[in-house]
Amino acid sequence: MPPDFPDAKDFPPFSLRSEDALDRMAQMRGDTGWLKEQLAGKGARFLLLADLQIAVTSNSDGSETGLRWHDAGDIGKLGLDRSRAILLGCDARGHGVFAVSLREREAAGVPGGMEALKLLVDLRSLAQQGAMSAQDLSLAGMARALAAWHDVARFCGRCGAKTQSRDAGWRRKCTGCEQEFFPRADPAVIVLITDGKRCLLGHHKRYAHKFYSTLAGFVEPGEDIEACVRREMREETGITVGEVTYMASQPWPFPHLLMVGCWARALTTKLTLEEDELHDARWFSAEEVRQMMAENHPEGITIPGPHSIAWALIKSFAGRHGT
Repeated sequence: MPPDFPDAKDFPPFSLRSEDALDRMAQMRGDTGWLKEQLAGKGARFLLLADLQIAVTSNSDGSETGLRWHDAGDIGKLGLDRSRAILLGCDARGHGVFAVSLREREAAGVPGGMEALKLLVDLRSLAQQGAMSAQDLSLAGMARALAAWHDVARFCGRCGAKTQSRDAGWRRKCTGCEQEFFPRADPAVIVLITDGKRCLLGHHKRYAHKFYSTLAGFVEPGEDIEACVRREMREETGITVGEVTYMASQPWPFPHLLMVGCWARALTTKLTLEEDELHDARWFSAEEVRQMMAENHPEGITIPGPHSIAWALIKSFAGRHGT
């Protein structure tokens, strides 16, 4: 019997279905006339990014944070070219929603410099703080992922010539050989391994002290999800995995990952760790997992917060195994 799916309320912020935030208007991205109308529209909204940090507003104690939106007039006052804006989509009223990404030097050159753009916050921090709505995080994640792609796709990988943005920021074309490039999403698996009563969590060297999480790895060319799960888990832990069940996915804009969340059934339980990756890995009971979620584990062990699909996978395990 496959494991239960997490409840919708357990899904992390970046996992919101994009249509809940806005209509991406993919069919209109190449319509230059429509795009000009949207850019000049009174209801158009622009989200600014500077050095991939997000412009936000916040109350005095930081408990409530939202995206800082600019209108077309604001963009003009900052001396920015609206035509470079990336179309995120249209809101429920049909108004265009855009992102404008500035490199650090560009941001310093606007009237008032970086001070005029503040408050600027790293997206990962926004997600971890839990002070921003899930819808705003979803929009910010899309904007950051696209901005990061544009930063690394400015030159053609085939001939080395410059590329130019097309289709409202959703395509780039080489000015030399005319090769086309599109925003990428790199698939990666994130896996909760269970032996039926316990789950396996790992502590990576890059993690904070006593921080454990589900295990993850990149899908390689020519590999399906199930094969990737079995290979990665064997390489990292020495565990042989049998059944693999898809649970949920999460776009993870750091810079452009698609996290494919899975449960995996362990056929063996003896651990042989890949020392270059894992500092430690342990089997935990559902009761221990609930203690970690409540932040009262006797050893002080912590796990990812509700911003991540790892949380949803871990929570689904704890819920499935009762109290």
